[in-house]
Amino acid sequence: MKKRAMILTAVLTAAVLAGGGHFPTDIGNRLTQTVSAAKKDSDKKDDTSESEGSVLDQATLMYQQYNYDEAIKLLKQQDDFDTNKDYMDLAAKCQIAKSTLVEYPLEQITHVFFHTLIDDTGRAFDGDSKSGNYNQVMTTVSEFNKIIQIMYDKGYVLVSPHDMATVNDDGTMSRGKIMVPEGKIPFVLSQDDVSYYHYMDGDGCASKLVLDENGEVKNEYIEADGSVSVGDYDLVPLLDTFIREHPDFSWHGRKGILAMTGYNGVLGYRTDIAYKTGENLQDDQKKFLEDNPDFDYDQDVADATEVADAMKAEGWEFASHTWGHMNATERSAEDLKTDDQKWKSYVAPILGDTDMVIFAFGADIGDWSGYSSDNPKFQYYKSAGYDYFCNVDSSQYFVQITDQYFRQGRRNLDGYRMYYNPEMLSDLFDVADVWDSSRPTPVPPM
Repeated sequence: MKKRAMILTAVLTAAVLAGGGHFPTDIGNRLTQTVSAAKKDSDKKDDTSESEGSVLDQATLMYQQYNYDEAIKLLKQQDDFDTNKDYMDLAAKCQIAKSTLVEYPLEQITHVFFHTLIDDTGRAFDGDSKSGNYNQVMTTVSEFNKIIQIMYDKGYVLVSPHDMATVNDDGTMSRGKIMVPEGKIPFVLSQDDVSYYHYMDGDGCASKLVLDENGEVKNEYIEADGSVSVGDYDLVPLLDTFIREHPDFSWHGRKGILAMTGYNGVLGYRTDIAYKTGENLQDDQKKFLEDNPDFDYDQDVADATEVADAMKAEGWEFASHTWGHMNATERSAEDLKTDDQKWKSYVAPILGDTDMVIFAFGADIGDWSGYSSDNPKFQYYKSAGYDYFCNVDSSQYFVQITDQYFRQGRRNLDGYRMYYNPEMLSDLFDVADVWDSSRPTPVPPM
């Protein structure tokens, strides 16, 4: 197109010289029309090129993430598919790759989880009353990065419980089907309590999730000197960045599940209604409002919703961790109902509805044999729209799929498990390869 424009410029110049410095009217009109048409043709080709690049990029990502049917569908929807060699070549690659997939046994899919990650171990493990708890139940950023890299190298790939079981129109459940290349190992990942509670202030963890200038989900992080940084300081942006660099770590675009309470708000925003009404405030909530007299409740709700929407668009999911971080084993069905109504009133409008409960404290509402139809806690949760349930289990696999519910055990990859039971994690990684030497030892027992 540049060559054609140069020729047209030369023609115009010759016409001007022939006319004594002026265009002959008819030649000028014709040349103006020709230049205009050439520009439109150029713009059209540029738009087409961008469109082709966008489609090809989308289909390539689907191909990298084993979503071959959707990639082929997207490519074949294009009007020029039959004449576009790049489209046809990628569709053929998808067909070949699809033919090699194997079905993975659902009962052999493990589920690992983390709490908020520690970035500054010096502040987290400073010897105060909270240090022992952090050492027990949290993982450092350094450990998380090493764990994820090792699991990726071993062939692990992220899936969701929603891939393992589906809900039918009548409310019953059916088994899903996960097809992966030979050697790939599906697993589920979740993170608990991503609310950045008040008690964590100043302890070397991120303070909230935010959108940066590019619209990407990152963390706000308050440095030891009080300055504020934005970057990858916790699991969500760390995993997002890793998957951008290693898209084949995600099956069909899956990320992880955030198990959310609500009593201190969500994602670092103070969104519970108590912050607006001033009623039934805990001491740390009162202090927050005293320290922030210009706090805007409605703005925090709007900001949290915007971040949550951006996360869901990128493959993240949310689950209830109960509004008040309740022990579902110890509390009555009526208590759980009251608590869940708070979750639905003050958390769901921000994060969206969910059909999954990830129980706090590793508790559960039934024994290991399963949930019975006369279990009042199960009856309530089922009637309230929950179909997926997760507890904490130290075994490699615990999966139950019935026509009424999906149930899965989770494995804690924290200081306690790595220190006391490293052999139980050997299928995932060697603890010696990831252990953060800045952790105080011994890790306090539970």
